[in-house]
Amino acid sequence: MAGVSLLLVVVGFCGWRVHELSAEQKIIKQDYSIANNISFGILSVNKWRDLLVTSVSHRIEHFTLTKAEQDSLEQEVESILNALIDKADSMINAPQKTMKGKLGKLAFNALIDKKNLRREVPSYAHRIIGEVMKPRNKQKLKNLAIDKLEDLGQATYDSSGTGNEKTVDSIYQKYGVTDATAFSTKTNDALSVIRRETVIHTFGMLGGVLILALLWYLLRNRRPLYVPLYIMSILMALILLLVGLTSTMIEIDARINSLDFHLIGESISFKDQVLFFQSKSILNVVGLLIHTGKYDSILVGVLILCFSIFFPITKLLSTGVYLLGEKQWSKNKWIAYFAFHSGKWSMADVMVVAIFMAYIGFNGILNDQMSDLDVHSDSLTSIATNHTSLQPGYLVFVGFVLWGLVLSQILKMITKRTSLRKSGKNPTL
Repeated sequence: MAGVSLLLVVVGFCGWRVHELSAEQKIIKQDYSIANNISFGILSVNKWRDLLVTSVSHRIEHFTLTKAEQDSLEQEVESILNALIDKADSMINAPQKTMKGKLGKLAFNALIDKKNLRREVPSYAHRIIGEVMKPRNKQKLKNLAIDKLEDLGQATYDSSGTGNEKTVDSIYQKYGVTDATAFSTKTNDALSVIRRETVIHTFGMLGGVLILALLWYLLRNRRPLYVPLYIMSILMALILLLVGLTSTMIEIDARINSLDFHLIGESISFKDQVLFFQSKSILNVVGLLIHTGKYDSILVGVLILCFSIFFPITKLLSTGVYLLGEKQWSKNKWIAYFAFHSGKWSMADVMVVAIFMAYIGFNGILNDQMSDLDVHSDSLTSIATNHTSLQPGYLVFVGFVLWGLVLSQILKMITKRTSLRKSGKNPTL
């Protein structure tokens, strides 16, 4: 019994660690889903503004003209200069009413030969382009274009962007990082450690149950050990039930793993854009249903609470009271009912099947929908992934259900042997 007590302590410790690790994993994944939410990435006006400003600025910095483009630009400048000459000629040669205007018109026609001026236009255009293309002047033009572009970017913003940026920055500060890459690396490393430890402690719990089941088989003919060993078994089942109810059982996680395309010659990429994330335990689901305020949801929540939580706990406690109690307790109709006849109302096994079917349903729907987001072309590549999964809490709850079935058979065996002993028959099997 000392060994069984130690085994119970070990399973309890493993259960506590599974619960703590599950809660820690849920917090990290929730923070990750917020920081990488699609509303802060692909659907963010500010994000697109920054990407466009950066891309255009980069193109401006590396802006050059080929010989053909320079020739074409010279022709445009020539057209503009010829248009200016025509405009000036029409303005000056228009009827003048003032003496100053008449003298100006006379001086223009006497001193300026419009045909000679037009012949000089190509050389003027060539010199203008040559001056513009000097490194110093070209850099001034680039700086001017970038300044105007940044001003335009500042004038384009999402009114909710400041709040979103504060939310993401607060998450980064929480994890001691400054950018998305460092945040992703740190959270992935932490989740990897948590998953490994959770698996170890989960199988530690299930291994403890198997050891206890083996002890029952080896000590099946030691009648004096029935009651204390069964009480220990009930405590083991309660640990499994408590951990199974409070630990995460299912995660629904849909995201765009990567979105890559080219915009004005620049490569644009979005990584790990979370579309939807939810992580729930059975108690979370019950609380969510009850707090919706809708009568149908409240009814479903109460039914789950009664048949998947209250009845299993009551059944376990009743079997313990039945074995420990005096005759009046063992003959109490409520104790006897919950100990022997409440199995048809205790629907923890139904909950196991329901969660598994929900997982299959969610997984199938998400796989079907996410496949529509997979795009592979020369201009756009999109990879959508579905990370929906059953969590260790589900395995622990399944372990509780199976252990509960074993305990029911053990209780029937104890009751049968006790009846045989009282009737004077040999109870040893």
